[in-house]
Amino acid sequence: MDYEKLKLRLLGSEDISMWEDAFALMVSSEDHIRNKELRKKVLASVKTNGGSRALDLYWKTLLFDAKDDFDCFMRYNEKNRPLNEQFWVPRRKKLMPVCKALQEMEDGELDELFLSCPPRIGKTTIMLFFLAWVMGRNSERSNLYCSYTDSVVQVLYNGILETLSDPVTYSYFDIFPTAKVVSTNAQDKLINLDRKKRYASFTGRSLYGTLNGACDCNGYLIADDLISGIEEAMNKDRLNNAWAKVDNNMLPRAKESAKVLWIGTRWSLVDPQGVRIDLLENDPKYKDRRWRVLNTPALDENDESNFDYDYGVGFSTNYYQMRRASFERNSDMASWLAQYQGEPIERDGSIFEPSGMKYYNGELPEGDPDRIFMAVDPAWGGGDYVAAPLCYQFGDDIYVADVVYTNEEKTISQPAIVNAVKKHGVQAIKVEGTKMTASYGEDIDKALRKQDIRVNMRINTSHFTGNGKRQRIFDKAPDIREHMIFLAEGHRTKEYTQFMQSVFSFTVTGKQAKHDDAADSLAMAIDFAMFSHNKVEIMKRII
Repeated sequence: MDYEKLKLRLLGSEDISMWEDAFALMVSSEDHIRNKELRKKVLASVKTNGGSRALDLYWKTLLFDAKDDFDCFMRYNEKNRPLNEQFWVPRRKKLMPVCKALQEMEDGELDELFLSCPPRIGKTTIMLFFLAWVMGRNSERSNLYCSYTDSVVQVLYNGILETLSDPVTYSYFDIFPTAKVVSTNAQDKLINLDRKKRYASFTGRSLYGTLNGACDCNGYLIADDLISGIEEAMNKDRLNNAWAKVDNNMLPRAKESAKVLWIGTRWSLVDPQGVRIDLLENDPKYKDRRWRVLNTPALDENDESNFDYDYGVGFSTNYYQMRRASFERNSDMASWLAQYQGEPIERDGSIFEPSGMKYYNGELPEGDPDRIFMAVDPAWGGGDYVAAPLCYQFGDDIYVADVVYTNEEKTISQPAIVNAVKKHGVQAIKVEGTKMTASYGEDIDKALRKQDIRVNMRINTSHFTGNGKRQRIFDKAPDIREHMIFLAEGHRTKEYTQFMQSVFSFTVTGKQAKHDDAADSLAMAIDFAMFSHNKVEIMKRII
């Protein structure tokens, strides 16, 4: 009999009896792919028609996959809890990228993973579920969890024990029926499954505790929040000390086969995660290391929350925008960017602070401006940003009334600039780039001419790069702060807000955590305004 054809025929039916037969075939043939297809059909039926029989089959399909699929494990593990009290299902849509990345590690596709998320979004809970899952899959592996303080380790240790010891709340032993907790040690944070081993299934330690001899890790080495906070992040000696602990005490605990998982707030470019990423990126000895960085910021590219979970257990867009406003008022955008956006910057090189800039409420001065112009820092997309402030000049005052700021392809960014020119009646445009981007300005000029719009277009291909760009921004910073006037909060578009956040995050020391295009476009604009504009006035002849 062709069982594959039989499975397809049974799956194509709308009869619950045939679905049950299909499931039996999938279990006997270990067919997890078809089981996933069946689960989708059954779940749709449960949502539409209800029925205890279909619901029972849905749970069976989850249980069948739960040993091998982390998402299924978390869904089944909390099956007995009310939905609004569950951890995973309310957060599932938002945290699936994290779940998939962890699945890739367990499937052998990654050697190292960096996870960056804002505080209190559930990263510690997903870690404890992940450790419980991998311990059930292979209790012989030794896993080591490390954080900056013993209190954080204690919380995770308690969470794992709760999952393993509360059969009313959790269904862990339905998934791993032969698993047994044979020993625990609250003082040393040890958990052994199935048998007592020299190196436990789980060991928890603080970075500054006793790591030597604690665990010969051949499973997962998890580093969670190795920096305590802003005080440590601003102290280079303490950062260097933290890395020394990581390099000399923590990383040597991992065998070559172990996988390394880094989690936490990216406070500084030279925190342990930053140093490790730099090593992976630039040292040729690590060229075969399979690794990735997954940063999920509080607010996405549309300035909306990434963590607005179901059942009101997350954080709304308004909540994060209020938090950002508080940091901005205190002139501490570096902390906002690090804690909530996953974008560490070096504070000692920051030259634009919110409190040091000038603002207006959207109402321009009376009378005609001396000139309306744009400065365009072009890009082709793919991560690089087009940055183009639109300026109204009144004497020495330059009002930045609008911006184009996008990392979309030129088919999006060029029409946006053309529309801004039409909307504001721009008279002059300066496009500055490299020979590679010279055609960017030419395309804009052609598009304007097709609509019978004439502007004074200047295209400069001797664009500053690297240190030259930073130096120019540094040199022009005093003029930007003195002469440029920006829209106040509450009067900005999302695009304008993102532009300003990029300006505030710019530093002239260390590596750039995000693009410097916004700050550079302001340097271009101030240069264009102060050194290329001659005002013409009509006056009486003297003779």
